[in-house]
Amino acid sequence: MRILKTYYITILFFLIGFLAFGQNRELEHAEDDNASFTIRGSVYEKETRDPYKNVEVLVNGGRYVTTDFNGSFDIKAKIGDELIIKHPDFETIYYTVKSNERITIEVIDSTQSKFSSRSKSDFTRFNKMIDSADVYLKKDAEKSIKFIGDALDVNINTNQNAEAHELLGDVYVYWKQYDLAISAYKVSLQNTEKAFAKLKLAKAYLNNGDFKTSLSSYQQIDEKSLTNYEKTIWFEGIGDANLKAENFEKAITAYQDGLKVAQKHLIAPKITDLNSKIAEVYSKKGQTSKAKSYFSNSLSLAKSENKKRAVEEQVKVAEFNSINADYESEIVLRKEAIEGIKDIEVDSIISNESPITSQKQNYKIGNAYLLSNDFTNAIPYLEKSREVAGERGDLEVKLDATRKLSEVNAKLGNTEKTIAYNNEYKNVVDELYAKKIQEISQAARFSRNIADQQNRITTLESDRALSKSKYELTQERNKRQELIIYSLIGGLILLLITGYLMFKYIKQQRLANNLLALKSLRSQMNPHFIFNALNSVNTFIATNDERTANKYLTDFSQLMRAVLENSEEDFIPLKKEIELLNLYTKLEHFRFQDKFDYAIEVDEAINVDEFQIPPMLLQPYIENAVWHGLRYKTEKGHLKIQILPKSKDEIIITIADDGIGRLRSKALKTEHQKRQNSKGMNNIKKRVAILNEMYKDKVDVTIGDFQELEDAGTKVVVTLKKD
Repeated sequence: MRILKTYYITILFFLIGFLAFGQNRELEHAEDDNASFTIRGSVYEKETRDPYKNVEVLVNGGRYVTTDFNGSFDIKAKIGDELIIKHPDFETIYYTVKSNERITIEVIDSTQSKFSSRSKSDFTRFNKMIDSADVYLKKDAEKSIKFIGDALDVNINTNQNAEAHELLGDVYVYWKQYDLAISAYKVSLQNTEKAFAKLKLAKAYLNNGDFKTSLSSYQQIDEKSLTNYEKTIWFEGIGDANLKAENFEKAITAYQDGLKVAQKHLIAPKITDLNSKIAEVYSKKGQTSKAKSYFSNSLSLAKSENKKRAVEEQVKVAEFNSINADYESEIVLRKEAIEGIKDIEVDSIISNESPITSQKQNYKIGNAYLLSNDFTNAIPYLEKSREVAGERGDLEVKLDATRKLSEVNAKLGNTEKTIAYNNEYKNVVDELYAKKIQEISQAARFSRNIADQQNRITTLESDRALSKSKYELTQERNKRQELIIYSLIGGLILLLITGYLMFKYIKQQRLANNLLALKSLRSQMNPHFIFNALNSVNTFIATNDERTANKYLTDFSQLMRAVLENSEEDFIPLKKEIELLNLYTKLEHFRFQDKFDYAIEVDEAINVDEFQIPPMLLQPYIENAVWHGLRYKTEKGHLKIQILPKSKDEIIITIADDGIGRLRSKALKTEHQKRQNSKGMNNIKKRVAILNEMYKDKVDVTIGDFQELEDAGTKVVVTLKKD
């Protein structure tokens, strides 16, 4: 009973210590030290040390970034990758990545205009502090944060402020201070919005257990703003958030979308990760066969990357086999993992907190044999686990292995060994208890030191905000002058608007006057036309030709009805005007049929419904041809009205007669007739001029002789444009 109680206390302290003082950094693909890492760099003019902005930095693996205002950039790469640095003002530079140290690209003989807002020493000092903070990120959180504080104490701009706070967030994420990481990323984004910083913020929310806010943060990121690598991170993050919220179908969809991007752009590490995560979701859903298929993919893909990634995937798949009681497959994978761990430990040390330590894998193999009731094979692996754990100070694994050895020996009836392992178990519990007390104390001290460093950064930010307020107050004093200038500009704009409105009003008044003038001219045309027509009726009555007079009056009434219907219109369809001309010419021919014959020809290619013409425009020319040209002719004359196409949007209307001509007609007129004719022609000219002003030269009229004979005749040509 005492042993069980001590065990529970140990587990409690273990959980407290785990939450307070973690060792694993959980952010994107950067957790794999032997794979991709973030390279920070700068592009400068060698002689002046002026920064280059908008320089393209490409990695042969497909990633792409551009330098910011300070010439700085950061990009994911691996040792051996080739960076391609491109800009229109200098020749393309190629650089092979040899380590994760800061890269400085110096450009010689550039043509770019130089710009420097601050001293070179500020740039240099800031970069040194940031580089130092990056170096200590995984080694010493306090030192790393202190260097970030020193960087923020330099005269920096908003982009550098954003860079420093983003790195601060990375430090907090690595040391599992997720609430502080969230605050740091928010400050970074307030200074400069970067897609990758938004991804980190969403991931920090997820690690902090706030799945809803994490998912919302991912969904607010514009996919179009992301690089191909960032898109895979984005889809992976959405899948992680849905997985934590147990929205399994949405998680699978997001992982598969990310996998498509990774496969299309050959982002090998993410292809492995996403296959593994899809398998994990299917495992949680109980769809074992699908899970096995994806785990099989991830295993083979991981082997083509690096040894550490391969071992991690073997351990993960082994856990899956353990859950599904496939102990034989589990044991095979864990044995392969142990061989891989030996290779890894040749060049690096694996911390006890890692899931891929040899003591943990030996323990898991022993436990798998126990669950298979193979006690003989279980004992050697448990003893190996206990031995290695003791050598490396991994008391948690040593405690579990010792307890299992006690249980196995009890089942086998080895009383002495059972007692010995029980006694050792008690000693390990006491030792672990003391260690946890020490870790809690260290964690508390760590938290205090972190808080002190954070308070310093907060104070620096407050001072910066105060300086900004003073600057804004100074700027406010200049706003009065700006207000006066803007007021003058506003007054000028108002004056221009007033002038425009007045111009528009005058134009409308002019249009109204033109319409009134047109109406007046039309009202003058109609009485003149009616007077001539009634004279014709009077002639028939005077000659006692009552029947002819009645027929003439009937046709005349139809013509008058049509004329009155169109009298208020500026334009009517050409088809209606042709009907009016037919009716009018018929009436004139009815009266002077011994004087002339007539013909009205319309080209078949013309669609008369598409053209518009001022009403009663052509009638006065026909009237002049009959009354002043053909009527005085000794022999029978001819009147020909033709409507022909000139172009796609223009037609020509020709009114030609072989009468006595304008000169002889003018000589025969009385003074009264001259005044009347002149008035009629002037009305037509005024109508055409007003209509052309209103409708942009729609109508054109020319008058000339028809032929070079004694009876010269008259030819009127009217050019009409389509609307």
